[in-house]
Amino acid sequence: MEITSINSKLLARMFLAGAKNLDSKKDWINELNVFPVPDGDTGTNMTMTIMSAAKEVSSLTNPTMAELAKAISSGSLRGARGNSGVILSQLFRGFCKVIKEYDEIDVTILCEACQKAVETAYKAVMKPKEGTILTVAKGAAEKALELSDETEDVVTFVEEVIKQAEYVLDQTPEMLPVLKQAGVVDSGGQGLMQVLKGAYDALSARRLIIQSRAHQQEQLLQRFRLRQRQRLSLVTAQSLLLYSMRQCQTMRSTHTRHSSSQSVTL
Repeated sequence: MEITSINSKLLARMFLAGAKNLDSKKDWINELNVFPVPDGDTGTNMTMTIMSAAKEVSSLTNPTMAELAKAISSGSLRGARGNSGVILSQLFRGFCKVIKEYDEIDVTILCEACQKAVETAYKAVMKPKEGTILTVAKGAAEKALELSDETEDVVTFVEEVIKQAEYVLDQTPEMLPVLKQAGVVDSGGQGLMQVLKGAYDALSARRLIIQSRAHQQEQLLQRFRLRQRQRLSLVTAQSLLLYSMRQCQTMRSTHTRHSSSQSVTL
């Protein structure tokens, strides 16, 4: 079953799931950190950045898309730490510039938001370096643009975008010799992947819930139809029984009159 749009409630759940997933992987991401300096804090910085936004999102009750976008953008900007955190906050800022104008977002809007996210992040970096989180985000945005005319299913769209982003992440050692020498992928790019994967898990879980409800409704409908057929069969059987009884009464009545006629004749 397709999901063709995301409302603010679902997007908030996706964002918080992405933040939680990044938080759970921050130590691993710290170990990947060799560029621009091997200070082992990329995971920590990105987590502090997104958790600042997650705190603001969690404080909202039934937010509109505009309110949610403001919480994500302002929260991440205030909490931004380190190069990777700043770039992540700029990605969120660009993304939110687009989605705040809508009540629900579909594939087309998601695509536009991805383009704006990358554009905003690149502009925020004085000397953008390929093979980093920027490259991974750009690869995801390019795939989004390719898919925007191919599917309306948001789940399929996000899944394919993530696959492409992971492919680009795997190529980062070929773009930065320091990564290849250390035998790792870019830590910032990996951090972004964990945010995306967490968000996707929340989105796909929503689809499973919808599918489960649809299945339950189909089962209820089937049971209702079965009961209707059973009732129809019972009514038909009762009608046949009533018809048979009337036929028997008619035959008895005819037989009685015939017998009486014979008696009078004798």
